[in-house]
Formats: sequence, C-alpha cells, structure tokens
Amino acid sequence: MEVKTSVIENNLKGEMSFFRSKVSDFNQLVKFRLTFLVVFSSVVTYLTASKGAINWFEVAILTLGGFLVTGASNAINQIIEKDYDKLMVRTANRPIATNRMSVMEASIISMIMGLTGVFLISFYLNAASGWLAFFALISYAFIYTPLKRVSPVSVFVGAFPGAIPTMLGWVAYSGRIDTPAIILFAVQFFWQFPHFWSIAWILDDDYKRAGFKMLPSTPGRDKGTALQTLIFSLALIPLGMLPMQYGITGITSGIVGILGGLMLSYYSYRLLKTCETKDAKKLMFASFVYLPLVQLAYLFDKI
Repeated sequence: MEVKTSVIENNLKGEMSFFRSKVSDFNQLVKFRLTFLVVFSSVVTYLTASKGAINWFEVAILTLGGFLVTGASNAINQIIEKDYDKLMVRTANRPIATNRMSVMEASIISMIMGLTGVFLISFYLNAASGWLAFFALISYAFIYTPLKRVSPVSVFVGAFPGAIPTMLGWVAYSGRIDTPAIILFAVQFFWQFPHFWSIAWILDDDYKRAGFKMLPSTPGRDKGTALQTLIFSLALIPLGMLPMQYGITGITSGIVGILGGLMLSYYSYRLLKTCETKDAKKLMFASFVYLPLVQLAYLFDKI
C-alpha cells in the first residue's frame, strides 16, 4: 500500500513539474512581461479616449485580444529566429532554441492566438481596430523580424507595429483613425528609438553574434548612433505638448510630456558625450519610465 502511494505521489510530482515547465516555456514564448506592457498601452489609451461610463466588457476584449495578438507576434519571431537565438547569451535558453518546444507546437500556439485575437478585436470592438491588430502582427513577425539581419532600417520598420498599440486603444473606442489617434501613435513611435537603441547599444555584442544589425551607424557604438538617439529624444519634447494643444488631454500631461522628453534628451546627450555603455543603461531605464508615466498622465489628466 505504501509503495503504491509513493508511486502515485511521484507521478503527481512529475506531472506538476512538467506542467510548471510548460507554463514557463509558454511565458518565454509569448514574452509575458513585454506583452503586458504592450496591452497596458492599449488599455490606458482606450480609457483616455472613453467618455462617460466605461464599457468594461470592451476593456476585457481589448486586453485579451491584445495579449493574444502580441503573444502570437513574439512566438512567430522566435520560430523564425530559432537558429539565431542559439547564438546569443540573452536568448539561448528560449524554448524553441533549446528544443524544449517544437516548431510545430509553437506554430499551432501562435496561429490559434493570432487568429483568435484578431477575431475578438474585430468582432467585439470594430473593424478598424481589427485591421490595426492584423497589420501589427504581420508587419512585426514577417517584415521587421527578417529585416533585422539585413539592415538597421528594421528598427524604423519595427517602430510602426511597436506604436500601433496606442493607436489601437484609441480606435477601439472611437472606431476611426483620427488626429488624436495619430498624435498618440507619433509619441510612441518616436519614443521607440531612444528606447530600443539604448537596449541595442547594451546588447550590441550579443546581437552581432547572430548577425543582427540593430544600431543605426555602421560601427555601432559610436557618436553617429548617439547623435541619432539624441535627435529622436529631442523630438519628443514638442510631441509631448501635442495632446494638450489638440485638446486630447490637459496641461498636466503636457508638462509631464515635456519633462519626459527633456529627461530622455539629457540622458541621450550624456551618451553622446561619453559613448559609454553605463550611460546607455541610464537612458534605457529612463525610457522605461517615460512611456507609462506619460500615458498615465494622459489618463489622470482626463479624470
């Protein structure tokens, strides 16, 4: 009897261990934290756009649909880059790269997630937001991803699907791509350059192992890259005022937008002066602060 109980316990432990392993692999496949930040941008913008009582059912659909579409994009990215992920320290332990998850399994997961996410957004929100979700998925997975080994222009191309979540949140409520949607899209679009180039500066050696060309200048970590980073950071100062000027939000968010742009410009200038990785790290952390701070300012300013 004791032997039988012990066997059952061992089987249960084995099943639990397998389940935890699968959950961990799924988490890595869809990049849960990154996906959460993308969904956060959409939801906060939807709440900013909404007037009167909030439709929480639509918020739930936007959250679930956005998670599924973004997770599918990340999964397809890893399927395409599985052989290159093995070459980089940062990505070598991903589930497809280590063969813990097969390409077929990941493909089925990404297909189900992507189709379901686009359907939910199109059917329960509106067609315009569904098309935006579909474009973000296709352009990120099948245009940006292959371009990473071809040219640094991939960062510019990737900035379009990267900025769509904000536009998607606005369009999910309004049903149309109007001036406010374009302005909020522009803020997130320009933010991505200091954000991503600071990360690429830190990970440049790792990226080069896989043949990824992520920094804008040919040498990579040089004054040319730092100067371009500063230019895009400076652009965020006037862009930060546009939501206030067009009546999307109030003066508080305008001030936050200006201060956020100044913060990124300061750290970008420091990087231009030193060209040291420690300053790229400071810029990266500042960029992590900028976007949620500005987007929450939009929301609270409206409230």
